[in-house]
Amino acid sequence: MTETIVLAGGCFWCTEAVFKSIKGVVSVESGYTGGTTVDPTYQTVCEGTTGHAEAIRIGFDPALVSYGDLLDISFATHDPTQLNRQGNDIGTQYRSAIFPATPAQELEAKAAIARAAADHSAPIVTTIEPLQTWYPAEDYHQNYWEGEGQRNGFCLAVIPPKLQKLRKRYSEQVKD
Repeated sequence: MTETIVLAGGCFWCTEAVFKSIKGVVSVESGYTGGTTVDPTYQTVCEGTTGHAEAIRIGFDPALVSYGDLLDISFATHDPTQLNRQGNDIGTQYRSAIFPATPAQELEAKAAIARAAADHSAPIVTTIEPLQTWYPAEDYHQNYWEGEGQRNGFCLAVIPPKLQKLRKRYSEQVKD
């Protein structure tokens, strides 16, 4: 049985690339959630006026990777101490957030934030927000790293270090 986790940790191109590499992850979709505008577009989300975060929706097999493990990987591969930004991406659309679908996921999110706090000297600013309507990003954002991302200077600067952190800390959980 597949479960779902919805996370935001900056640019969805970068987070998608990380989670597509994890054993037990069966799907990763880039999209928008957490805002008020119906049917947001990349352009409107980038303007920072919709309230949405660039996020990913991950389908995973809990027999192979747990919800908690995915949260820990998220905290290890983005900076959860930066408020409304990741590197040069600035705005609420780049916030660090967890969108739990159940009370059990919310409890696990709180536990993961506590674990992350032990690994960081600065306060964790990741929010836990109610799961709202999910809006898939436009087709050209899906599987971005595997295509256009390999030619995008921003992605080339940001994604390989994230993947290196992933392989270093979670090598047993990375797909061959």
